[in-house]
Amino acid sequence: MTPLRQQMLTAMQMRGYSPRTHDAYLRVVQGLALHYRQSPERLSLEQIRAYLEHLACERHLSASTCRQALHAIRFLFVQVLKRPDLDEPIPVPKLPQRIPELLTRDEVARILAACTNDKHQMMLEVCYGCGLRVSELCRLKVSSIDGQRHLLRVTQGKGAKDRPVILPDTLLQHLQVYWQRYRPSDWLFPSTLMPEAALSPSSIQKVYLRVKAAAGVRRQGGIHGLRHAYATHLLEGGLPIHQLQHLLGHSDIRTTLRYVHWLPGGAQRSDPDTDLIARLEGRAKVSHG
Repeated sequence: MTPLRQQMLTAMQMRGYSPRTHDAYLRVVQGLALHYRQSPERLSLEQIRAYLEHLACERHLSASTCRQALHAIRFLFVQVLKRPDLDEPIPVPKLPQRIPELLTRDEVARILAACTNDKHQMMLEVCYGCGLRVSELCRLKVSSIDGQRHLLRVTQGKGAKDRPVILPDTLLQHLQVYWQRYRPSDWLFPSTLMPEAALSPSSIQKVYLRVKAAAGVRRQGGIHGLRHAYATHLLEGGLPIHQLQHLLGHSDIRTTLRYVHWLPGGAQRSDPDTDLIARLEGRAKVSHG
């Protein structure tokens, strides 16, 4: 490992950046060095501008990829190399403002019902019932469950932040049944091939896509759609926006307000119900009654 790479890695670790961010930022800087065939320390602001233009206009990378490249390069030059000349606006493509294809409650119920594996169903229930990111779902441990307080402790979520999430009665009961059957000792959802390791995000993503197809749900998007569904269904049930911000782990309420814009006619209730799984089961009973 080169000294510069080690300096950058140490700077990210000191700021609590996630391992995924470490990999992404280091990969960007490596690409920059290979493009110019010299150490990034010697590059000028004009060369940085030209490289970002190359990513957008010649390689046709997405807006999000270009913005990540800008953040990584700016981190290197401003935080590691102490180059203030790079701490100024550099144009990159704007992120497109797209509204995701939001899952309805009936579609979520169909996805869960299509699970033929109890462990997979439990994973998707927790993802939807607590609004977790897939990376957070993977890192859940048995000790993350606080049954007495009805809380799920999410450790080192996005931004290296811990947060408690409401664990509704129905979901807690299902988790107790799951634990009685599978007896996980450390990771809540361990890998089948390596029980001492957590399940990988890609494995959970494949499970979700397979089950969604089996349920006949044609909406675009991966497992993050369950998190979107959690947020929009809670808003429809009357949960105040500031409480939703806390449950989702958003540092900026503007991120949470997207859901309000996606649901302009959301219902308002004085007694919001956060037990989404129970409401799904209630709908199933009515439909089979």
